[in-house]
Amino acid sequence: MNYWLFKSEPDAWSWDQQVARGDAGEEWGGVRNYQARNNMRAMKIGDRGFFYHSNQGKEIVGIVEVCAESTPDSTSDDPRWDCVHIRALRPVPRPVSLETCKTQPGLGKMALVTTSRLSVQPVTAEEWRIVCKLGDVGP
Repeated sequence: MNYWLFKSEPDAWSWDQQVARGDAGEEWGGVRNYQARNNMRAMKIGDRGFFYHSNQGKEIVGIVEVCAESTPDSTSDDPRWDCVHIRALRPVPRPVSLETCKTQPGLGKMALVTTSRLSVQPVTAEEWRIVCKLGDVGP
């Protein structure tokens, strides 16, 4: 299993909206960055991700799962753009802020800290473990 981080502005698409989609999940469309698109192309069903509220809150608030692999993005007529579908699994009991990630040992090289503008990012297994512990996410 691989781990990822999905950024969303909560006034455009919030954790609560993601949860409301249920098991069917939601297309993670509208991404127009090649690196983010390539990250989605590398995803497999069952991969896990953090759901991150950017701009407002700037914190990891939930855990999601990839429920459909990369397909053409329905928000574009351009065949270069793909997306995955994700579904909410559970909230992070104690949201983990960007500031906490910046100061936490073991997270200094995390893409959230070093590549702040990238909307879909890889997360290492060790970063996943550290963030889950900070957020009181059980096994």
